[in-house]
Amino acid sequence: MTYQPAILAPCTAVGRSLLFRIAPEGDVKKALRKLRDGIQTDCGVVGIGEPAALALGKPIEGLRTFPALSGAACSVPSTQEALCFLLRGPDRGVLFDLTQQIRELVKDAFLIVDVNDTFVYHGNKDLTRFEDGTENPKDDAAVEAAIRADGSSFLAIQRWVHDLTRFHGLPESHREMLIGRRAESNEEIEDAPESAHVKRAAQEDYDPPAFMVRRSMPWASATQEGLEFIAHVESLDRYEHVLRRMVGHDDGIVDGLFSFSRPVTGGYYWCPPVEGDRFDFSVLLEA
Repeated sequence: MTYQPAILAPCTAVGRSLLFRIAPEGDVKKALRKLRDGIQTDCGVVGIGEPAALALGKPIEGLRTFPALSGAACSVPSTQEALCFLLRGPDRGVLFDLTQQIRELVKDAFLIVDVNDTFVYHGNKDLTRFEDGTENPKDDAAVEAAIRADGSSFLAIQRWVHDLTRFHGLPESHREMLIGRRAESNEEIEDAPESAHVKRAAQEDYDPPAFMVRRSMPWASATQEGLEFIAHVESLDRYEHVLRRMVGHDDGIVDGLFSFSRPVTGGYYWCPPVEGDRFDFSVLLEA
């Protein structure tokens, strides 16, 4: 067994996140069997939420429900669902077809509750035009950060809504201090305030270090836009340590991101390993 290939693969031109809840009296085991037999691993990433694992009486070690957190003038919601897909492909037509295929495969147990289309923006930038995922580990370090010994992984996903009008209305020097990097060069600003995002989210500051593999992608609707934050980790503690620090639980200092952006969703998911070209749900489906 090995890990899902899309976890460490670069983002494709477009993506789509799908979230499902369990339908009343849904046959979760039957739906997962059909999903295992009906879809291949090149579709993207598949994640199992704690509600699905508990419905099967098969709790996953290390998996838990996303925490709702509050800090000074900021809040982080939990919108935990039972099943998550991060679809990847070259165009929206491919993702539409995959969505219809998945909905048909899991209809015995799961109802879709959220769909969000994402895209790559100017190479690998957030809509603020600052580069995203600068500190991502590479090669063997990426495997160590994101993959467990059995080939499985954990996924943390949040949708952030940006107020770009407010952000771009600030002087460039102010915007750079909120992020902690220079907009043009992406160079880290050493004397940035402690509230700067790069200082709040400095993964090397933890013991053990909280490195994670980020595959975040921007999104935009007719009325809102922001970032679909996506992080793959071998332990959810890695992400949660950083998140708690961002809302000021460590020292009362809130991340500068909250001055122009806010999370509106939050979920944790277990990404099973793969066997050949199929997702391996054996831990959940064994008698």
